[in-house]
Amino acid sequence: MSFESLLTSLQECLNLDAAAPETVGQILRRLFNKLSESSRSKVKRCKERCLEEAVQLLRQTSAAQLRALQDDQLLLLVRLLISLQLELVCISTACRKVDQMLQHLAEVDHQLVFRETLQSFHSVVHSDQVLSLEDLQKACMFLEDSAVGREVWRESYVSVLKKLSLFLPVVLRDESLRDGPLCYTAVKVCLQIFQLLSSEVAHLVWEQNHREPAVQDILQALVDIILGQCSSRDTRLLAGTAVAMLINTAEERKAGGAAAWGLLQVSLQEPWQLSVGVLQVRCDPAVQDGLGRLAVCRGLLTCCGPHILLSSRLDATQTCLLLEGLFPLVYTLCEEKLDCHYLAFEVLTLWLRRVKECVPDLWETRGGRLLPDSSRLQQQLTHIIWTNAESPVGGVPEFANNAFIQLLTLYKMDCEQFSDSKRTFYSTLLQRVMKLPWEAKAKYHRLCALLPHLGTCRVLDGYSEVSSHLLKCLSTNHLSPCASELYKCLVQQQRRELCGGLEESASLSELDLARHWASRWQPFLHEALMSEATLLLNSSSSHLLPCTFQVFPSAVDPLLASLDPREPGHLHAWVCVLSSYRAVTGCSPWSLQRGSTLETLQLALGSADDKIRLAALSLLCCSPKTRDAPTTEEMTILREFIPQNLNCESSSFRQHLQAGVRKFLVRIRDGCLARIRGAKGKEKRNDVHERTRNIVEQIEFVEWLGQLPYSYLAPGHSYQRKKTVLLLLSAVLETCTDTWSPDRKKGQPPANIGTLINCARQRGLWDFFSRTKQLVLISCLEDSTNEIRELSSGLLLRFFPPSFPDDITEVLIERAKQLVCSPRVQEAQMGALMMKVLVQKSGHQCGDCRLSSGRDPEPFCVVRVLLGELEEHYQTAKTNMMLAARTKPIHGVLCALQRSLLEAPNQIYDTLSTGVMDKMLGLLESISLLLLVVLYGDREADENYAPPSFCEMGNAISSLISQQSGGGGADGEECILLSEEHSLVLTCCWVSLKEIGILLGSLVEKILTETKQRTECLLTKQDLWRASKVFKDILLKCRHWGAVEGCCIGFTKFCSSLLSSPDPQLKDIPTQILKEGLQVVRCPRSASVTRRAAGLPMLILCVLSAEEASKARPLLASSMEALMDTAKTPLDENWDQTVDLPQVCAVHTLQALVRGAGLGAAVLQFAPAVVILSLTLLSSPCWAMRNAALQLYSSLCSRMLGQRSCSEEAGPTQHSMSPAAFFFHYPALQPFLLGQLGEAAQDLQGRSSQARLHLQPSLYPILTLLAQLQPGAQDPSETLLDFLGPLLQLSASPIYSVRVKASKALAAVTPPSQYTHILVRLTSQLPRPQESYSNNQLHGRLLQIRAVLDRAVCTDSGLSGGLHEVLSRVQTSLWLGTGAQSCPLVRAVYLGVVDSLRKDSCENFLSQLSDSLIHELRTPQQGLQLGLSSFHQEVIHFLTADLTWACKIWENFATFSLDVRLSLVVSVTERGGLQQTGLKGVIGKLLQLNLKEALLNDSMEYRTAFLAALVVVTTASPFPPSSPSAEPFLSECLDLLLTDLEEQKGGPEFLSQALNVASLLLSPWPDSSLKLSKLQCWCGILEDQRAPDAPEVLRLACGEALCVAGAPLIGTLREQTTLPAVILRLMNTGLYLLQDQSQQVRLKAACFTSLLRRVRRGDNQRSLCIVHVNQALPLLLELLLEECWETPGTLEVLLSHLPQSDVRSVLGEGSAAGGCASLYEQDEANVFAEPSVMSAHVLPYLLQMAERSSQSSALAQTLNSWAEENTAQLLDNLAACKKLQPAETLTSSWLALLTDPRFHSSLCGLLTRAAFFLRLLKTPAGTRHLCDPSSVHKHFQDVCGLLSQNGVHFPPAFTAAAAGELPL
Repeated sequence: MSFESLLTSLQECLNLDAAAPETVGQILRRLFNKLSESSRSKVKRCKERCLEEAVQLLRQTSAAQLRALQDDQLLLLVRLLISLQLELVCISTACRKVDQMLQHLAEVDHQLVFRETLQSFHSVVHSDQVLSLEDLQKACMFLEDSAVGREVWRESYVSVLKKLSLFLPVVLRDESLRDGPLCYTAVKVCLQIFQLLSSEVAHLVWEQNHREPAVQDILQALVDIILGQCSSRDTRLLAGTAVAMLINTAEERKAGGAAAWGLLQVSLQEPWQLSVGVLQVRCDPAVQDGLGRLAVCRGLLTCCGPHILLSSRLDATQTCLLLEGLFPLVYTLCEEKLDCHYLAFEVLTLWLRRVKECVPDLWETRGGRLLPDSSRLQQQLTHIIWTNAESPVGGVPEFANNAFIQLLTLYKMDCEQFSDSKRTFYSTLLQRVMKLPWEAKAKYHRLCALLPHLGTCRVLDGYSEVSSHLLKCLSTNHLSPCASELYKCLVQQQRRELCGGLEESASLSELDLARHWASRWQPFLHEALMSEATLLLNSSSSHLLPCTFQVFPSAVDPLLASLDPREPGHLHAWVCVLSSYRAVTGCSPWSLQRGSTLETLQLALGSADDKIRLAALSLLCCSPKTRDAPTTEEMTILREFIPQNLNCESSSFRQHLQAGVRKFLVRIRDGCLARIRGAKGKEKRNDVHERTRNIVEQIEFVEWLGQLPYSYLAPGHSYQRKKTVLLLLSAVLETCTDTWSPDRKKGQPPANIGTLINCARQRGLWDFFSRTKQLVLISCLEDSTNEIRELSSGLLLRFFPPSFPDDITEVLIERAKQLVCSPRVQEAQMGALMMKVLVQKSGHQCGDCRLSSGRDPEPFCVVRVLLGELEEHYQTAKTNMMLAARTKPIHGVLCALQRSLLEAPNQIYDTLSTGVMDKMLGLLESISLLLLVVLYGDREADENYAPPSFCEMGNAISSLISQQSGGGGADGEECILLSEEHSLVLTCCWVSLKEIGILLGSLVEKILTETKQRTECLLTKQDLWRASKVFKDILLKCRHWGAVEGCCIGFTKFCSSLLSSPDPQLKDIPTQILKEGLQVVRCPRSASVTRRAAGLPMLILCVLSAEEASKARPLLASSMEALMDTAKTPLDENWDQTVDLPQVCAVHTLQALVRGAGLGAAVLQFAPAVVILSLTLLSSPCWAMRNAALQLYSSLCSRMLGQRSCSEEAGPTQHSMSPAAFFFHYPALQPFLLGQLGEAAQDLQGRSSQARLHLQPSLYPILTLLAQLQPGAQDPSETLLDFLGPLLQLSASPIYSVRVKASKALAAVTPPSQYTHILVRLTSQLPRPQESYSNNQLHGRLLQIRAVLDRAVCTDSGLSGGLHEVLSRVQTSLWLGTGAQSCPLVRAVYLGVVDSLRKDSCENFLSQLSDSLIHELRTPQQGLQLGLSSFHQEVIHFLTADLTWACKIWENFATFSLDVRLSLVVSVTERGGLQQTGLKGVIGKLLQLNLKEALLNDSMEYRTAFLAALVVVTTASPFPPSSPSAEPFLSECLDLLLTDLEEQKGGPEFLSQALNVASLLLSPWPDSSLKLSKLQCWCGILEDQRAPDAPEVLRLACGEALCVAGAPLIGTLREQTTLPAVILRLMNTGLYLLQDQSQQVRLKAACFTSLLRRVRRGDNQRSLCIVHVNQALPLLLELLLEECWETPGTLEVLLSHLPQSDVRSVLGEGSAAGGCASLYEQDEANVFAEPSVMSAHVLPYLLQMAERSSQSSALAQTLNSWAEENTAQLLDNLAACKKLQPAETLTSSWLALLTDPRFHSSLCGLLTRAAFFLRLLKTPAGTRHLCDPSSVHKHFQDVCGLLSQNGVHFPPAFTAAAAGELPL
């Protein structure tokens, strides 16, 4: 009987039984409900949750109460549980929970449970049918997850073994079964039998009189699987474990050892015999791939006990299986480059672990040490671990590090056992580690491992550069984790050493320990926290601080003592320290630093720096105890913080904000629940009021936060604000509702959350799911951004009621149908999302739904409707493609089908029938063919798979448009822009083809996945072939990359589903597609394919990516071989470069495979061959072949070299793999690359007399590869020395780039031990002045000297003896830097060499060189010299590094040529020319003196660079306070600049610098010398350039101008009454810039506001703290009102920032609009501006102006005039809003208004003006004669209330104004 039948029978039986106690009946009814809910649920976590509750319910019933049940009732209950257990065989945890209930029943009647379990077991394994996968899974479950099941197994195991012995050979003979889950599960059953029934099996294996042939047959099958008869990697590994487990059943050491030694013959290539006890099998290797050896080693090490691992071979009693048997195999596996290399290292760690377990016995067996110093075993282990520490294969470095730790521990045990106190192995390893470059990740892992054995003092004394290296690592992405781990290990070890074993340690307090820590680490951590490098800052705050406080909690005191939050850079460090301290220790930070912490926190929360605000938020929200309820102060601060941070552009900021608020809410929730529980416990009268007040306060905070998001979700708000508030809303609903999410392991609401919810709802709060809120989220489904739509739909589906009201459903259906027919892709996606939401919110049914019996009616109905719509679209497209592209563009319906079918929680079989599936497949076929025909035009879409070119596609579409529009051919001039009709057709075609691919692939995947649990399938083999034809057509016949890329998503799913199917016929479909694709590659084309062979490579990539990674990937191997063979095929004699060649297509396909993320590291096994191929093909005469080969080579190098470094020290092109590691992993490349370099060098030497240029095609790519390797690594094998000769010879190459790249390659491959030798050799070859030499060779040698020297100087802290010799030779060659050397390039490189040695060079030498260089700069150059500009830049860099010579060169500025002056001014901005502090004033003065000459210069480049340098210098050191009258030329300069700005002379870059300099010239002048005309002109320029459509660089310059000149001018003008209009104009410009879409511009405007606040406060001594932009906006409004409230024009300025308020016209335009006018919408010039938010900002200041009208008659007159002019319009628009009167049910027109941004912005503008007008009416000097204030107030409140109830939520300022509560 099924579970449902048993449940029904049991419920009926219990209902008829009146004898059962009532309480038991109630418990059992609840139990049955939970069991039924578990059975029905499709989600694993839901099942487990229900079963856990069922277990608890059953345990509430005692055995005596259960015995009171009748026998038939108990029998039914047992059968019910067993039936449920059999349903849950794939969920082990769920089966065990059911087993707990069965065990509870077994206490009542064990025989009953045993009998029923036995009957179920026999029905599974004793049937006459062949074992199925489900049968094997049930057998596993009874053995592994059922206590009674194991008892049953012990009685029946022999018969099961016999059945398995017959079953396994059958499986292995069937190719479709042996590589699938059936074979794997059968092997798993064998393993579990050998493991859990070991004593029973042992008799059958080791005793002759109990010998069982079935076990021998099973053993034979398992060995065959190990030796390669099965290609599944997981199955072979499991078989190895099963055989080892069988051997481990031996009780006698000798017998088990003999079997294990025999199994080690797995490495033999010839057939051999294996004996396991009385069993003997023949072993015939099927493949030699190393996996068999790996499976055997892994199995023996995992399963065998010490008695077997320590056994000796029969013919050699001194041997040991663990050492002499297993280790050679393991070592060989680690040396080989297997596809599963990480598994070999996993086995190595297993081997070391087992050696550690058996080490006492090994000492006894060997009679001495296991790892003596310099022993072969020690050397082998060290070698294999060391050489694989940088492996690019995932998992290998981690296992190698683990093995290293175990090796050190093993050596320690060895030394302790034999009293070796020297432990020289540790010292040797430390010295070896010290020689590694700081860039080597393995260096830090090995130091962590060595640290416990050597101690901190020894490690740090030997590693003096640890602090600087750690800082560098923390600034490098891939090195940051290992550096953090090393620091953690160091401080932990330091504390252990301070506290462990010392008598005085007991007297050390935490403060004493912290002082010990600070003496060594506080400067290091301070430097890290003060760094400007983002990665270093994040690493130090996220990793270093937490581990510091975990080990030394009192370290917070010395850290805080070194920080002053008012100083630049200190605030972030201060916040990070306190945040980490609170999060780790749980101590309150508010009492630290004498209670000033909260004040400093407010400063941090208002900072303009995102990272400071986030750190402050973390400090505010975090607490290690979730029951630590927030204080009133914390909630108040957070209420102010959240609204000011809703529109941050950083996605990371939004995520961290959500996480912080979620933590805060959890503290509120858990704190309130704790208080409620406390109230029910020991309740004191004095505490009742306080406890209730705290709970209510926190509930109200959640209510406020739950309401806040809806105020900012209306159209017209920025994407950033909407995204943030939706994330916050999600946090509220996840935390404070009782919605349980089965897909989440953590973050579920507590079981008693209902108590808190009821407490809130009793007070009328926490109504999270009201209709008006639902309407707001529904309106977000039509947002223009995909993320907002998805978040909104997710909230609706996850938290809101399971069905929509009928009126909402009907409107949404109508709207969704309209949207899916839109030609705009974005709108069609909106409609598809609505369809998905409607399907899952299935609250309605149509008449046809009742016809779909047996299926979920709603999805089935929607699918039928969508299919009908799709057919209608298809028929329209057949008839009139132009009409279809505009009104029925197909892709929207396809997307809706995909989302409704595949994203629904129900089963696909409940939604589709065979007929519907067949109809859908036919439609997809027909549509794809139709669209391809449209793109082909008159050409036939034949089977040659030659897609049309882009030109042909364009012509085809143009011809179609011409035909269907009734016109002839194209007349007149050809338009280079696509017409609207052309865009519509093209978009319809490619988007629809993309959607077909995604829908078809995902649909097949879901159907085949669900088919595994069913007997029938919706898709036949013929259907799947038809689907494959659709994919092939799209990929091979369509050129549009969007269609190809989208189709690939579905095609990969399609192939993956087929390849994982147990049906061999289905598996063969992708294989045949692959063969056809490879055949297409081989076939010559008649037309050019270009675009990297179009979709053909992607087709092959998709098939290969779908191949199971756990298998040997035979398709990948064969495809790589075929493609390389094709690529190697020689070109025909008459090849044509205008067509696509098969060889080129093969190379492009190889590149796609290398770049494909789906293949990952699987292609690395072919890397050497592909590299050799690509480098060889670079010599091809075909340009297309060379281009393709270069792309392939570049892609493969990126894959081979691994992670790229992102630190400044490493440079942008350096990777993290050393040359030694690279050639260790790719040994075949070393001789090839060396040969190519040798040939190039030899060729260079053999033609020294020739003048022609010659470049070996593969040379530069090879040099590029070598140069990207990580330099500084040692080379113990000295194999890299062979590269040095050719690279040194390449210094003479006549090609500049080859010489440069050869120098970098030389530095990368040269081991540190060879630095001095190479430098001495190179410098000895520097020529004397009279000697003949080659300029190219000299230049190349100098480049190599500099490259190697930079590495040597970086490695050594001081110059060694050899480097002193190098220095001497460089100084002797001084002539190379003087005029005696005619080549500027040689002189430039020589200066670079000297610069590297500057700190050790003698002053006389540097003085001579500098004199010569300055003389050279003064000397006019005759003619054009190659490299002269680079030489000038190098000279300037060299001279400006010294203050004395820098001053000399700038003093001669006017005497230099234009080129030299240009290089000088560029050096100020580009090369850090202001590093010398004393130089700033000199440069600034000289630039001022030469300003007019620069402005009159004809060179725009020079003028721009000059002004940029002047800005940089003056910003660093302001103009001296000199009077303009003393320097009249500055006034002339200002006139020139203002003229250029007014006339827009020059480009945006020049104009921005001109505006900056003009502002700098204005700022220091006294106001008496300022002419009003100049000031007004400057203000006008700012107003012109602040416009959103102005270039960003000019808007940024406006912000800079306000900071530089605006704030000082306002500070001086505010004391006068003559120029208030100027102040108003400047502040108004600041307001516009604060709303700019550029974050940098807004930040400059915030800086301007901060400066104004400081000027107003008169606090000019303290450092400036820039406020956040959203704080700066109200602050600037407040300053404007204070300074200019009486100034004419202030009202106009404030009103200019409001949106228009003509709601009536918006309503009229909205009703008249219909359909979309074009395919694309025009973006706003400023997408960041938010009219409604700005209205809320401006409203309070308008009301303040109204209140101040009584203080100024002029102001009162202005306000009255405005009121008189706008009364009629305001009242008319209020009346229009009131007449809207939305119906009680939702209508389409109202939904359209809810999604119209113009409606919302005009509403905000209207309500702002209305509130202002209402306040004017109520003022004493008001205009009450215009209308009745009470009537206006009533209209205002009615409009706000009416709209709020119907989905229009306003910002809090408007609701407060409506209630009359807005503060002034």
